[in-house]
Amino acid sequence: MQATTLSFENMHNHGELFANLLRARRDSFIVRNNWDLPQAMGMEYDQYDTPASRWIAVHEEGQVLAGIRLTPTTARCGIYTYMIRDAQRGLLDSIPADLLDFEAPVNADVWESSRVFVSNSVPHKIRGLVHAQLISEMCKAARELGAEEVLCLIPASWPRFSKRFGLDAVAAGPVMHIDGADTQCVKITLTSMVH
Repeated sequence: MQATTLSFENMHNHGELFANLLRARRDSFIVRNNWDLPQAMGMEYDQYDTPASRWIAVHEEGQVLAGIRLTPTTARCGIYTYMIRDAQRGLLDSIPADLLDFEAPVNADVWESSRVFVSNSVPHKIRGLVHAQLISEMCKAARELGAEEVLCLIPASWPRFSKRFGLDAVAAGPVMHIDGADTQCVKITLTSMVH
């Protein structure tokens, strides 16, 4: 099992990995969760999958086990910036505008983590290991990109795993019921973490 950080600059070095990541996202979000999201050729995508973003894939023998998208909070594409900020600005019908306790930042030191998933095909006995590798690679990649904080919209069960993975994480908004799941915005401070 390995973790790879993909970008538009390096994805050509990794064969089908990016396409497989988008296929795994489709399986997780559209097939399993029944979310109404854009898809084409068996892949899920949205307006935030741009050259500004990076994608973390935990994979083994071509199969994507887990993934995360990282987007700088300074990103801009047409009317869109990043998912949490655009929800706060009322641009996304599926996410409440009151998801954050503060104004969504636009700061080169802050990146957003979105489209977080662990594939349903990952056996229960190794899910924790896969999740740990995903979080570790996300933190490493974000720090290498200059991030001091990562803002996430993730399952509200995050306190259970944040201590286990050594995350310096705090709630950044209320618990919300979105698309059948309790979710919450969380701020992860990277500067205090050592991996």
